[in-house]
Amino acid sequence: MKYFFRIMRWPLGQLVLLSNWLTRPESPELSQERRAELDRATESLKLYQFTQCPFCVRTRRTIHRLGLNIETRDARNDPQWSQELIAEGGKYQVPCLKVVNEDGSVDWMYESKHINQYLDHRFG
Repeated sequence: MKYFFRIMRWPLGQLVLLSNWLTRPESPELSQERRAELDRATESLKLYQFTQCPFCVRTRRTIHRLGLNIETRDARNDPQWSQELIAEGGKYQVPCLKVVNEDGSVDWMYESKHINQYLDHRFG
């Protein structure tokens, strides 16, 4: 049974990516000043994700809709990011937003719903 789900995961993932591509939200037109301000504010944010994960796609859509430049880290295909996610974040779950605060403390935010609410509240 587990092989059935592994086999089905790839075509379903491709369907999710196609759907995302066909219905991608518009990115806002931003002034150079606003773009620079957002880039400075998002330097401390890193999104750990899987390319085909529907919850990760949901979070990336929010990032695109808000016009944010947040570094994405593929935790499935890059051992460096998966190890960092487990060692520092505490669990192997995506999407996960790493937030480095001004005082140097780090928050690890899981669940696409919470990440999207945070991004909308902070940048929306």
